[in-house]
Amino acid sequence: MMDNLKDGEARLLTNAPLCQAQTKRGTACRCPAMKGKRVCRTHGGRSPGAPKGERNGNWRHGGDTEEAVGLRRAAKALIKALG
Repeated sequence: MMDNLKDGEARLLTNAPLCQAQTKRGTACRCPAMKGKRVCRTHGGRSPGAPKGERNGNWRHGGDTEEAVGLRRAAKALIKALG
């Protein structure tokens, strides 16, 4: 497996900073830390959080946005005024 790596790649892997997190056993994690982070991908270095709005996978239809709620309130007030 190491035969497929170039010399430059092998050096980069060995010089990578290690994760600063501790495992459940209490020993230090030996995975390489994510670029610009203190911890590895399994200890939370990868996730920046859920995206906002439509980009979030939990977003469905937008019926509860401020704009939609405002339109419903205006329509309700208009119906009340007419009736």
